[in-house]
Amino acid sequence: MRYYVDDQYRFPLETYMTSERFERMKKFAEGKETPCLVIDLNVIKAKYEELRTHLPFAKIFYAVKANPNDEVVALLRDLGSNFDVATRFELDQLLRLGVAPDRMSFGNTIKKEKDIAYFFEKGVRLFVTDSPSDLDKIARAAPGSRVFFRLLTEGLGADWPLSKKFGSHPDLARQLIKMSVRLGVVPYGISFHPGSQQRDVGSWSSALTSVSQLFRWAKEEAHVELKMINMGGGFPANYLEPTDSIAQYADDINRFLETSFRGIGMPEEIIIEPGRSMTGDSGIIVSEIVNIAKKSMHDRYPWVFLDIGKFGGLIETLDEAIKYPIYFPGSGKPQEIIIAGPTCDSMDILYEKWTYNMPSGPQGAKIGDRVYILTTGAYTQSYSSIYFNGFPPLDAYIIK
Repeated sequence: MRYYVDDQYRFPLETYMTSERFERMKKFAEGKETPCLVIDLNVIKAKYEELRTHLPFAKIFYAVKANPNDEVVALLRDLGSNFDVATRFELDQLLRLGVAPDRMSFGNTIKKEKDIAYFFEKGVRLFVTDSPSDLDKIARAAPGSRVFFRLLTEGLGADWPLSKKFGSHPDLARQLIKMSVRLGVVPYGISFHPGSQQRDVGSWSSALTSVSQLFRWAKEEAHVELKMINMGGGFPANYLEPTDSIAQYADDINRFLETSFRGIGMPEEIIIEPGRSMTGDSGIIVSEIVNIAKKSMHDRYPWVFLDIGKFGGLIETLDEAIKYPIYFPGSGKPQEIIIAGPTCDSMDILYEKWTYNMPSGPQGAKIGDRVYILTTGAYTQSYSSIYFNGFPPLDAYIIK
């Protein structure tokens, strides 16, 4: 059996995984209701070890939001990971799974004071901030805690940018550092996020230049010894558009760190917050073709409707930002198609501008066939809606 992927990127299956692993996951999904997500924990373990190998000095704080599955979290707990926590609900999950609070940071800049107090009560002592009002809340609800200051970044070069909503300009960060001393919390470090699925490793260079300037200013002007850099996430998963290897990213980031901090000394602690790169490649969504139709007799491209769409876990196809490898069964002449989801919402179109192909003809893909969407281990189940149109959240199954 042959599988088709986008015509402009006719990569063999081995670009994403071995054929043996694909067939194993495909067989595992037999008999299970679609759509469903199949996660291979062995891939997550390998991704964790890859980061540890190439960035051995960095503490890993896994971004729980990427894939909060209990078995994923438990695996990373046992491997020694720390955790970037966004809400009290994630905190409760981690505590239930036996993760110690000193292995967590409250990494969300948007938080209620009562939630800060809850984290503090449970033993968390590391908090991010990017505004005076938030820092005020931390000082009241978590006195004496360590705080780090998130910088605003543009996210250029990222498939899923994180600009504008999070972070502050360096000028404001300077004021926050001074303010933290007055309020009785510990100014501990600087953080940034280069943007999710960041293809331009130069984004780390420009961010680290700003960070080092703040470190120098804090020491010389504010008489504050910052100790930590949090470089966020941004490392890529294996989607249609190719990226450099993690090894290459790490080599460049090492060089940027050495250049930026030459003369002022390397910080005591460096943190990274991988999410997508840790779990993305581990997952396959198994879907089904619900219908194939044209809108007129003269339409060039047929619409292929799957039983999963934006609201079932594929929200990152918004503006066709994330381009998943999609494999269709069958053989025959490639037919350009439009791919859409099953809901009664006109925005539930996955790919209309970006060209995907499906095998056509008597031996081609047909209604009722299963379709395999690769690199879907991150930001899919955690994004799936609760009963929009009555569709249940995306089920996940684990392969160990």
